[in-house]
Amino acid sequence: MYLSTVTSPVTAPSGAGPRRRRIALVSGNVVALGTVSLITDVSAEMVTAVLPLYLVLGLHVSPLAYGVVDGVYTGATAVLRLVGGFVADRIRSRKLVAGFGYALSAVAKLGLLLAGRSVPAIGAVIAVDRLGKGVRSAPRDALITESTPPEALGRAFGVHRTMDSIGAFLGPLVALAVLAVVGESYDAVFVTSFCIAAIAVVVLVLFVRERPVAAAPSAPAPSLSSAFGLLRDAPVRRLVAAASLLGLATIGDGFVYLLLQRREDLSLVWFPLLAVGTSLAYLLLAAPLGVLADRIGRLPVVLGGYTALGVAYLLLFGPLTGWPLLVLTLALHGLFYAATDGVLIALAGPVLPARLRTTGIALVQTGQALAYLVSSVLFGLAWQAWGPESASRAAAGVVAVVVVATLLLLRKRGTLR
Repeated sequence: MYLSTVTSPVTAPSGAGPRRRRIALVSGNVVALGTVSLITDVSAEMVTAVLPLYLVLGLHVSPLAYGVVDGVYTGATAVLRLVGGFVADRIRSRKLVAGFGYALSAVAKLGLLLAGRSVPAIGAVIAVDRLGKGVRSAPRDALITESTPPEALGRAFGVHRTMDSIGAFLGPLVALAVLAVVGESYDAVFVTSFCIAAIAVVVLVLFVRERPVAAAPSAPAPSLSSAFGLLRDAPVRRLVAAASLLGLATIGDGFVYLLLQRREDLSLVWFPLLAVGTSLAYLLLAAPLGVLADRIGRLPVVLGGYTALGVAYLLLFGPLTGWPLLVLTLALHGLFYAATDGVLIALAGPVLPARLRTTGIALVQTGQALAYLVSSVLFGLAWQAWGPESASRAAAGVVAVVVVATLLLLRKRGTLR
């Protein structure tokens, strides 16, 4: 468990002196949502760990085709993040919308059984799964934000992402165990993944609590015009633009693992453990980097994470080989996620108005996810046209440009830190 010094959000009664500071666990809601994410990530990463093998080595799809499928996995339903965020603000029930997203992703795991060896069908099922993720992400992060004092957001998201990464760490191991027991049966992995995802939905229903949105009882529900009006606010507009730039600098995890597997000629049996290496680094670093972000500023931590990602891309075809290459690349890859995943949302939270916070978070996530879709397709195309080495070095160059551009964009007038 994670201890933190927090200030009670309840106003102290008059005459009570300074507001009392106390040592407390992070919010129970953060722990409950972290538990839901942990279980869900076990389910999701079981599929993610075997998907590159299944598509590239099993179905022999091209790098470009894999880039399209991988982009769909994260970006094709990105606009629906906005729908989920707006609906959650509109009906003032973030838990309900998040629950729908988790349930949809669970059901999609069974769809993989019906897709068979059809790549278009697999892509469609993955799109449904990502629809669920897109719908739930902003309401979940808004619930975390509403359950945490502003000065502790980095810590809260760090704890949540740590629990999330425990699931990401365990997922490939569970997939490996299932394959070891039943042989190379991907169907068994998909069924087990569905059962685990269903447990996460039950935990959400029973243990996550929702605080009322801070608004007057007579205040009108957010409208579409007010939601789109968020982009008229300069800090929000710059934040969405920066998130989109950062999305362009990110290629799919599957590409990184495939390149490592080819470079080191790893046995296919050990391929799922590459994702475990990234998740282990993420697990160890997410909470400490969240605390660091609260202390020194969230923007430096985010940019440091992307710098680590650029170095990881260069290492894919650098001088290192063998275990040093694997350990350092996966460590940097995990550091990237630990420094950026929750910290970027913590950076956004205080900038967004409470009644439209879910919509604002969805705007940030949508910009990043759409850019990721473009990035995955372009990297697959570059791999096919120039070869993996040139494509990886080009990706590292894009990261360097984006880090500088983001620093200039978000440091303007010192609005964000």
